[in-house]
Amino acid sequence: MDNTNKSEVARLRQQLERECEALHRGLYGLASVAAHEIIRHRYQAIGDCADELATYIGQQQARDILVTTYSEKAG
Repeated sequence: MDNTNKSEVARLRQQLERECEALHRGLYGLASVAAHEIIRHRYQAIGDCADELATYIGQQQARDILVTTYSEKAG
């Protein structure tokens, strides 16, 4: 993987972390009354990020990162 791809993977992983954190805050934080549309948007953004990540590292590895990141942020 060249440096450009490594940078893109790192960027996507950070974005995935931010989206998972935001989703968790929307579902369980002080703003737990978040509108359904906001929560749907967060899930969509997480899925989009994981799909883009998969173009660089493959579907299975992207799925593993998504599950790990989601679990860490939700826990």
